[in-house]
Amino acid sequence: MNEQKERIKILSAGIFSLILVLGVARFAYTPLLPLMQQQAGLGIAEAGWLAAINYAGYLSGAVLAAMISDLVLKDRLYRIGMVVAVLSTAMMGLTTDSTVWAVSRFIAGLSSAAGMLFGTGLILNWLIRHNHRSELGIHFAGIGLGIAGCAAAVALMSSWLDWREQWFAFTAFGCVLLVPALRWLPPPDRSAVTKTGEVMADRPPTPLFMRLFMVSYFCAGIGYVVSATFIVAIVDQLPGLAGRGTLVFLAIGVAAAPACIVWDFVARRTGDLNALILAAVLQIGGILLPLAGGLAAALAGALLFGGTFIGMVSLVLTMAGRYYPTRPAKMMGKMTVSYGIAQIAAPALTGWLAASLGGYAAGLYLAAAAMVVGVVLLLVLKAVERRETAGNVPAFEA
Repeated sequence: MNEQKERIKILSAGIFSLILVLGVARFAYTPLLPLMQQQAGLGIAEAGWLAAINYAGYLSGAVLAAMISDLVLKDRLYRIGMVVAVLSTAMMGLTTDSTVWAVSRFIAGLSSAAGMLFGTGLILNWLIRHNHRSELGIHFAGIGLGIAGCAAAVALMSSWLDWREQWFAFTAFGCVLLVPALRWLPPPDRSAVTKTGEVMADRPPTPLFMRLFMVSYFCAGIGYVVSATFIVAIVDQLPGLAGRGTLVFLAIGVAAAPACIVWDFVARRTGDLNALILAAVLQIGGILLPLAGGLAAALAGALLFGGTFIGMVSLVLTMAGRYYPTRPAKMMGKMTVSYGIAQIAAPALTGWLAASLGGYAAGLYLAAAAMVVGVVLLLVLKAVERRETAGNVPAFEA
């Protein structure tokens, strides 16, 4: 019973850390974007560049995660990242200087990597070491809760706080989240065996498997980032839906909160790759549905998108942890580099397309097309896995 209580406490630390680094430090920007455009003079193209800079910070953190194997150093960087998340949020309300905003978004991206990669890796390592099921659905509920919470907070606060005051309110909330995120995660255990004495051994995937996996995840990054960054502004520009973007963003968060737990169950029944393919196909529908027009289509798209994008991330990072149980953040970092490169290029390109064409439809078509390519690559990956298994060449290197 004590072991189960400890598991809940550690998973809760992960949930609070993800609400902080993604819900507050990262995703508060999305529902606040229209308000900053109205009140702080933020332009459409500039908004896209700020999002791209945020992902550049995330990518830098992912590269760092892929290079570091020492669990103690990862733990230290995770804790620094939690503090940086609060500081980056405060910076957004201190000025209208785009350079300061850019610095804020970059270090917020670094803090997101600290929570998503170092924090997730430390938690998965603890789960495996203590002979718990190596699934991250409960942990990743923090992302959906963060999205939904931030969208609801902006909707409530916008009638009595301006854009600057809302950033400061999020900073205060971040300070509250900081306490469990830091205190409830214990120092890492660096021993080479689990609590029952089983040796923890890494089983890396083959180079071909890894290359296909990374390219497919790059496509998923494009499919994710356009809607995640611009959905509030996209919906607000649709006929008859002005002011409804925050509601749609809230729907994304509501769908995302339980999604990873659901996809854990799907993966148990179908296998990880089949679950990824199904999630990707459904996400294509989620990306395109808002273009059909009307609030019902926008909400349906939001529920599909929210219910799939984070499920894909959870499945991929869980697979990475199973390949590298002694150092989960290693492959997590490599996969996230691929995902992160897409997230730098796509927002800037979408912002430019929106400024040039007067709308975000082209960006959504771009995201959907990338997801189609990603699905094809996942199907190829399944064929590679079958061929290697049939030829007695496992999908893992010895």
